[in-house]
Amino acid sequence: MWGPSGHSKLGIREQDANTRPMPRPFVTAGLLVVGIALVGLVLIAIVLVLKQDRLLFFPTRGLASGPEAFGLRAEALSIRTEDGLSLHGWWIKGNGRKALLYFHGNAGNAADRLARAGILNERIGLDIFLVDYRGYGRSEGSPSEDGLYRDGRAIYQEAIRSGFGAERIILFGESLGSAVAIRLATERKCAALILETPFLSVPALARVHYPFVPSFLVSNRFDNASRIGSVAVPILLILAELDEVAPASQGHELFELAPGRKTLEVITAAHHNDTSAVGGETYWQAWERFLAVLPEPTSPR
Repeated sequence: MWGPSGHSKLGIREQDANTRPMPRPFVTAGLLVVGIALVGLVLIAIVLVLKQDRLLFFPTRGLASGPEAFGLRAEALSIRTEDGLSLHGWWIKGNGRKALLYFHGNAGNAADRLARAGILNERIGLDIFLVDYRGYGRSEGSPSEDGLYRDGRAIYQEAIRSGFGAERIILFGESLGSAVAIRLATERKCAALILETPFLSVPALARVHYPFVPSFLVSNRFDNASRIGSVAVPILLILAELDEVAPASQGHELFELAPGRKTLEVITAAHHNDTSAVGGETYWQAWERFLAVLPEPTSPR
């Protein structure tokens, strides 16, 4: 058919089609890749949020050894928490002057810390309460943030029942245990607080290791940064220079937030789990110097 101008209507349509912009296959493919990547990140974030307890707590049930394997004089403990669970651990006997409540990290169990507890016991004479959190070792239950705080209070009360007044109790937290120790130091009286490879909070750690996960979706907080300002006793912070889990920068920031008398020791070339091994005498002497200047308890045990 022909139009008034003498041009084929089909020809006009063909001309319009030829002048229409060609699609951009590379742009379209790029947007598709970006979209798939974003969906993948969202799915990964959802999985991480739903499984976050499994990414935070790594308990083992079997005990690799006991105090006797290290020549330690110890009493087995069975401690009842305020919500009715039984915690297992040991009271490693020292000279009876000061008690160290040892709050371990998020992996393994108390038996894995016996070698280091033994050195502290031998070098400094500390009585050490080394007890597993709920869900770790032979302790009942499953770990949770609130549960670990309850466990800390129960272990503290056991030390009090064992004859150690608050002025004789030193709180020590390594890694995740730093949050338990800090929280307890804001709730109960003690003589001092020692933190090793601590962190600002779990959301702050998540921003380092999982930056695509929004902080508001992280249910476990362990918010050391907001609590350390309320600690009223001397503090020793021990950091690993090359910490790949809790960056030393977070430890430095936590140190700046800490009030009062505080001491910072950075173990050169150490990673998250080898501070004492890499630091050697530097590590142990930091403990000895800090504890040596604490006031001696005046009340009898």
